[in-house]
Amino acid sequence: MSEGRTPAQIEADIAARRKDLEATLDEIAVRVHPKTVARDAKAKVASAVDRTAGQAYVAVNRALTDVRNQFVTEDGAPRLERIVPVAVGAVALVVVVAGLSVRRRRR
Repeated sequence: MSEGRTPAQIEADIAARRKDLEATLDEIAVRVHPKTVARDAKAKVASAVDRTAGQAYVAVNRALTDVRNQFVTEDGAPRLERIVPVAVGAVALVVVVAGLSVRRRRR
């Protein structure tokens, strides 16, 4: 096993391995330290929240763009043939809700 190696070389190898082991143990101690674990967990959560918020923003933006495109032409002009029926429906809904509210109060 130690053929051709002097005791000094063996001692140097042991010292080098001991130094490597110390560095490894120090790294493990840093990784498992509660502050490090908490910081890493916080970073993961923040990343997940950022990713989810970004995806939600894109989805909402896409949906709003789709709705806008239903009521506005490509050059930005309003599409009255679509706006008027929706507006009439909204007014009718408000009138019905207001009527029900008044009717409920009278009872």
